[in-house]
Amino acid sequence: MPALPCALQYFHGSSAGHMLFPVQDNPLSILGRYCVIHLRQALATDADAIVRLLDALGYPGTGPFIRDRIARLIVHPDECLLVAVDGARVVGVISLHFIPQLALAGDFCRISYLCVDGSARGGGIGAMLEARAVELARARGCDRMELHCHERRAGAHRFYARQGYAESPKYFVKARADA
Repeated sequence: MPALPCALQYFHGSSAGHMLFPVQDNPLSILGRYCVIHLRQALATDADAIVRLLDALGYPGTGPFIRDRIARLIVHPDECLLVAVDGARVVGVISLHFIPQLALAGDFCRISYLCVDGSARGGGIGAMLEARAVELARARGCDRMELHCHERRAGAHRFYARQGYAESPKYFVKARADA
């Protein structure tokens, strides 16, 4: 089933202002079926929904520690955890890390997790989350965005390319033997 046409808006802090983002026409609109999506900072009460989204992204088993992670992220000055909400239902999440740089004039903003519920994909929610990330990064003095996306996520690669990201082929990982 195609995503419903949505009026997308975001809220920052307690600001009453919002911005609407147009979304492509959808034949379901003639049935009067619409949704309103807004972005807000994640809350501890979003834990179950975030677990569900992370599980769909390929990270099962986060339930035992996710509440602690959310609590730590939402108070850390260099982190931002946002959710996209349709009514009372969390349908997307993005986790950002602002990384000061020593040898470069601008800092980095890293998207560490971005996931939209499968039933809501294709309606502009991922683009809305990414656009808000870019706005926040700009406000923090970041001059670039970065993310890591596993090679098996071909659909996500196409999404990021549409958002203007270019592939950077080298990425190294070292797992601690004592972890």
